[in-house]
Amino acid sequence: MAIHYPRRTSNTKRKRRYGFRARMKSSNGRKLINRKRRVGRSVNVKGT
Repeated sequence: MAIHYPRRTSNTKRKRRYGFRARMKSSNGRKLINRKRRVGRSVNVKGT
């Protein structure tokens, strides 16, 4: 049997899809970030 090698997504694509700027673009993304902040999670934000 062959070993399955997981595909490696590039960091650029990952940041563009799931990064902070991508979350801030949509209203639902902003809600998600605020939800995580309320729980006490530190969100990766430039300037903090």
